[in-house]
Amino acid sequence: MASSLFYSTAKRFVVGPVVNTAFRPWVKGLDNIPQQGAAILASNHLSFSDSVFIPVVVPRQVRFLAKNDYWKGRGISGMWSRWFFDITGQIPMDRSGGRASADSLDAGLQALRDGHLLGIYPEGTRSPDGRLHRGKLGVAKLALRAQVPVIPIALIGTDKVQPIDKMVPRVRRVGMIIGEPMSFDSYYANAEDRFAQRAVTDEIMSQIMRLSGQEYVDTYASEAKRRMAQQAERERG
Repeated sequence: MASSLFYSTAKRFVVGPVVNTAFRPWVKGLDNIPQQGAAILASNHLSFSDSVFIPVVVPRQVRFLAKNDYWKGRGISGMWSRWFFDITGQIPMDRSGGRASADSLDAGLQALRDGHLLGIYPEGTRSPDGRLHRGKLGVAKLALRAQVPVIPIALIGTDKVQPIDKMVPRVRRVGMIIGEPMSFDSYYANAEDRFAQRAVTDEIMSQIMRLSGQEYVDTYASEAKRRMAQQAERERG
């Protein structure tokens, strides 16, 4: 209750007015967001600010699977970060794999079973090069286990507002295109099959690509980041 109240108050009186005034986000397909009931909002991921623009535009509260680093900070800033992400109902996502990652997905699954909108970035991390990268299977696991629709979203121009490694946002207009809900009823019987999960994930990424107009590359964004870091290291050496 406190989380929902804080979210709606901050959105209406603080974050919403600032974002709408400074960045003037445009949106297409807002009527594709269900007025009630659970659904997954699956978006491309270009900037840290993506998790600000989506909640401002979407009328209902959105709970995000957020990397658990936001809960690990030290000092006053770390305490503030933990408090903010907790009070806004965000869910820490452990990306190390194994049991820890499975537990994180279970928390997201419970949010869906409770009827929430769950925001997730299937690429797993921000795109390092502006292209759309291969989706991880978490989005499909959640959609099939919870038996909920997936709504593909394309964020436009947020990488120009806050590029990677830039703390202070630039004032530029951004956009959001919300696609029609995707249903995967035919896969429910095979929810734990990895081939089914891959097929569902690829369908979702295909729709995000269609909406965003991004070039698609069949490699994970984390791998692209690692290769770019290695290249930069070689050039410095």
